[in-house]
Amino acid sequence: MRPNILTVDDSKGMRLFVQQALSAFDCTAGEAANGYNAFFVIEHARPDLILLDVNMPIMDGIETLERLKITPELAAIPVIMLASPADHAIIPKLTVLGAISVLMKPFNEVELLEKIRSVIDLRPTKPKRA
Repeated sequence: MRPNILTVDDSKGMRLFVQQALSAFDCTAGEAANGYNAFFVIEHARPDLILLDVNMPIMDGIETLERLKITPELAAIPVIMLASPADHAIIPKLTVLGAISVLMKPFNEVELLEKIRSVIDLRPTKPKRA
């Protein structure tokens, strides 16, 4: 079964970066611009992994993480938090709240894929036969 990865970040550039990094793999890459919108996406396609930005408008990553972890049917979804150096003081709180890992911005494609692979099995897309 293809893993479903949801990126929740207010930066369209970050969401596109993640989609590009995942394009060579057999997975589905969804996106949402904030935590509030993420719950609508989750309702329609339950992700196997959520990449969640800490700082976003409307509903930030901390509130989103808290709501995910107190909802029984969503609590088991692994969450990797995307944090900036300015978030350094709250990083310990993220793991206490249930984040499986934290990825510090800026990061490159290799670092992103290593974090994702530490949680789920990513397989390359099979080449099409001629």
